[in-house]
Amino acid sequence: GKKGGQFYTPKSIVRLLVEMIEPYKGRVYDPACGSGGMFVMSEKFVEEHGGGLDDISLYGQESNQTTWKLSRMNLAIRGIDGSGIRWNAEGSFLKDEHRDLKADFIIANPPFNQDEWGVELLQGDARWQYGTPPKSNANFGWLQHMVYHLAPNGVAAIVLADMALSSNDSAEKSIRENLIRNDLVECVVSLPDKLF
Repeated sequence: GKKGGQFYTPKSIVRLLVEMIEPYKGRVYDPACGSGGMFVMSEKFVEEHGGGLDDISLYGQESNQTTWKLSRMNLAIRGIDGSGIRWNAEGSFLKDEHRDLKADFIIANPPFNQDEWGVELLQGDARWQYGTPPKSNANFGWLQHMVYHLAPNGVAAIVLADMALSSNDSAEKSIRENLIRNDLVECVVSLPDKLF
């Protein structure tokens, strides 16, 4: 639940994210997929624009087994292939089920401000191209995990806590600067408080 960093993403925000990335055709990935709402909205987007269910393929991972089952059910009742949605208790950082995936579209609302997330076991990890995230907060771990999984022309829409924009933690500040210097941030959308 909320205390564990898990939040339901309101439909209006999911729609905004999907419309920003426009996943007409290709691989769609969510490394913290929850009940699969991002996938359902991506499929609706494709259909609303004249495409079909086979125009995108879905890849995701969830660390909560009950939520993963809900995701698979959510997709199945809509006739959407959920075979690329995986579960393991370790989560996307410690046991990346889609290690070699390069996605055309990434859409995610990962756990906010997650601490004790296992970075001490991931020193020198290939995903930390822009700096090693701090042990106390996984926000920039999630961000770099997703950047790592983007195809060369891929695009992502990611919900992060507001503090990701202004944290004074030296590691986070350095990563943020490196992401901007490498032209990886196209825009930041500030959302109203208490949406989650």
